[in-house]
Amino acid sequence: MMDINAIVQAIAILALPLVFAITLHEAAHGYAARHFGDPTAWQLGRISLNPLRHIDPVGTILIPLSILLFSGGNFLFGYAKPVPVDFSRLRNPKKDMFWVAAAGPGANLLMACAWALAFKLSWLLPQFFSTPLARMAEMGIQINCVLMVLNLIPLPPLDGGRIAVSLLPHAMAYKFAQLERWGFPILLLLLFTGILGAVMNPLVNLSTWAIELIFGLY
Repeated sequence: MMDINAIVQAIAILALPLVFAITLHEAAHGYAARHFGDPTAWQLGRISLNPLRHIDPVGTILIPLSILLFSGGNFLFGYAKPVPVDFSRLRNPKKDMFWVAAAGPGANLLMACAWALAFKLSWLLPQFFSTPLARMAEMGIQINCVLMVLNLIPLPPLDGGRIAVSLLPHAMAYKFAQLERWGFPILLLLLFTGILGAVMNPLVNLSTWAIELIFGLY
């Protein structure tokens, strides 16, 4: 376990990147759904940049904090309250499902790039501001790459699963979508057996390296 000072510092650095990575991911789904014809999230007030509308006490706070406390945050995992999407209300449900699902990981990619710019900005600031901003930006890049890769795993109800459903032929898509009821238990099993980390870590590292290379961070 980490000592108390390290825990406080880690929470201070992680809080903003983690909350916005999770909540803006969900808001992006709502914006995309509304654009393609489903106003469900908008009618429920869930299309919002206010993190309080998306925070899930367990998924956004308890689980990430527990991982931070007991594993040192080597692999951070969390989620927000899913934005409700009625795919039957989309103008072209099967086709538009792709864009609605992809909006979440796309938002994480944009946020990772924004944190990369923040890291470069830290070079121009006095050390009192530059050091914490640089550490926060590093975590912002890492967290958003983790959430992007995690959600692109082709397992319903993850975004990658919905993307797969939108791309598969109708008969195969219907059968594949039936996995959704088992998706979360399967994900937890993969997480606690270490399989999820083994699969994701190389992809997260590759994504992080690519962003750092593009923005010339090192």
